[in-house]
Amino acid sequence: MSRIHIPEPTVDYRNFRLSRINEPRFSHIKLLGGWLVYFALYFITENLIPVSDCHVIHCFIDDLVPFNEYFLIFYCFWYVLLAGSLLYFFLYDVTRFKQLQIFIMVTQAVAMAAYILYPSVQLLRPEVMPHDNFLCSVMSFIYAFDTPTGVCPSLHVAYSMGIASVWSKDSKAPGWWRAFVLFSTFMISISVMFVKQHSAVDLFAAIPVGLLAEYIVYNRQGRVIRRQARRQIRKLAVRLQGMLP
Repeated sequence: MSRIHIPEPTVDYRNFRLSRINEPRFSHIKLLGGWLVYFALYFITENLIPVSDCHVIHCFIDDLVPFNEYFLIFYCFWYVLLAGSLLYFFLYDVTRFKQLQIFIMVTQAVAMAAYILYPSVQLLRPEVMPHDNFLCSVMSFIYAFDTPTGVCPSLHVAYSMGIASVWSKDSKAPGWWRAFVLFSTFMISISVMFVKQHSAVDLFAAIPVGLLAEYIVYNRQGRVIRRQARRQIRKLAVRLQGMLP
């Protein structure tokens, strides 16, 4: 039997020590600290802001979208796609890991500011589950620990935009995979409405947040690439001048 070949990570993390975190090959690990800040702010917004202070988020589209527990599959797949993408890039493409992590941190910062400055709540969840099945049971469990506050904009949607953006720019990824990620992003984004975790307003509000993160991440990266290109052009020009009689 042939063995499955697992490529070696681009960075040998076996040599990592906390004292080496500022070394260029390990410095990207510090970006994971953004999750600690996020979880701290999540606790604040979920537990210390009373529902009475929250603004109800609702629009007419919410009344047209029925609850459908089967969209929970796409809603939960978001966790797999997010963690899997971060882990893959962490191991095999540090540059794209940085891009995705910074994209996430930007959307986190904007969303948390919105949750604090304009607390939000949605009242769309069904009072009684329409069916007695496994998916409805899981949905009830999620409702129990995830309050309907702090919903606008939707981070499910904003993070998905970042995942799709990074993968779509990865020329090494197979075309079928990039298409699958784009399809998953769309299904995840609409799933938040069908499982009544978010209003359509939250979905649309996440789009400009994602576009802002896109601009910050890739515009800065573009400037770096352009500076590097200009340096290489100048070096080439100097060499050509030296070759002239």
